[in-house]
Amino acid sequence: MALNFTNQSRTYDATRLAVRFWGYDGALEASFFITVDALGRLADQDVVGEHESLATFDAKRQRIQEVAGRVYGRGPKGSYELVRRDF
Repeated sequence: MALNFTNQSRTYDATRLAVRFWGYDGALEASFFITVDALGRLADQDVVGEHESLATFDAKRQRIQEVAGRVYGRGPKGSYELVRRDF
């Protein structure tokens, strides 16, 4: 079954300096984190704090979800982290 992102929720995690979002493989939920550093690469500028992180995530959501699908395809994990080199 293909990974889908029907849940449009996303949250900023200040401890991890990342945005968390979720994907679904059938009934299985997969938790993803994209680091602020990776968001900065997508934005071609430094991204700082919750507001900028969430705004960048929203603007680049389609690309982030494409990469999340590839990272998910590498194998099962408790959660998946998207980092700068993934982009």
